[in-house]
Amino acid sequence: MELNITVPATNKTKGSIKLAGEVFERDFNESLIHQVVNAYLAGARAGTKAQKTRSERRGGGAKPWRQKGTGRARAGTIRSPIWRKGGVTFAAKPRDFSQKVNKKMYSGAMRSIVSELIRQERLVVVESFDIKESRTAEMKKLLTGMNVNDALLLTHEFDEKVYLSARNILNIAVSTAGLVDPVSLIRHEKVLVTVDALKKLEERLQ
Repeated sequence: MELNITVPATNKTKGSIKLAGEVFERDFNESLIHQVVNAYLAGARAGTKAQKTRSERRGGGAKPWRQKGTGRARAGTIRSPIWRKGGVTFAAKPRDFSQKVNKKMYSGAMRSIVSELIRQERLVVVESFDIKESRTAEMKKLLTGMNVNDALLLTHEFDEKVYLSARNILNIAVSTAGLVDPVSLIRHEKVLVTVDALKKLEERLQ
């Protein structure tokens, strides 16, 4: 099954692109997308926070004073959690926040996302990003002409001119079809994708 997507005339191109319906005509699976997005965000967490327990603090081997007769509270070590410079009662330790998501689930969520972007008319196909120089002003002019102020720019391969021109623009991000992730796709109002990048994305998700 094939799907026709009209290429907007904003980038001096007209026509349609034939795409696989099995990739770009999937139902919106909210629960699957939620699970995959949460797993992706969890995998980005460092999990390197660490604190020391009373046994890991340096010093405190001797009892600070005798048990009775001083008028002070009982104390067995100066590294008790209630003492200054003492250990932490429930100390945080390094941990792995990653969640298990298999390839079939990940691909299914990506297909569902791009299909919904098409239904909502948030996926805009362009012939190319016609950037002659790596200048922010030139990229702003291009985006203004397309009436876009919050978008993900998707290219076939890494394009240094596009990246350098867009990196200082608020709410504009750049990625490639081979590396784009579900969070980036749903984060922006629009997704501007070149024809070559769309074909590569189709191959990736088939």
